[in-house]
Amino acid sequence: MGIQWRDSLAIGVDAIDNQHKELLIHFDRLLEACQAGHGVEELKKLLTFLDEYVHTHFNDEEAIQRLNRYPGYETHRLEHKYFIEQLNKLKFEIQQEGVATHHVVETNNMLLKWLLNHISKVDMELGVFLKSGTP
Repeated sequence: MGIQWRDSLAIGVDAIDNQHKELLIHFDRLLEACQAGHGVEELKKLLTFLDEYVHTHFNDEEAIQRLNRYPGYETHRLEHKYFIEQLNKLKFEIQQEGVATHHVVETNNMLLKWLLNHISKVDMELGVFLKSGTP
């Protein structure tokens, strides 16, 4: 099951690629924990990590976009906002109900798919723009 970094996900900006690698490492830990029957415990760790890390990562990405006058900035920013909203919904639900198995499944299905799609499509477009040298 697991998920690993592959070079096809690289957008060509080392700082961002390294952050993406770190995010995938944490999601992979969740997937491995699920296989071992410890998904609920690992989800708590992942959410704690994501609380701070995605804000840092999204801020870094958006700063690069603004600095380079990326024309897709606003759309990209809205994608980040959507992810944070989904993360906040999940955290709120967990605060109300406690961590349950369906939260682990939801995280695996929704957040992981969003992240991979976002990196491989939306972030890749940013990488192409940055490589083109077009300000």
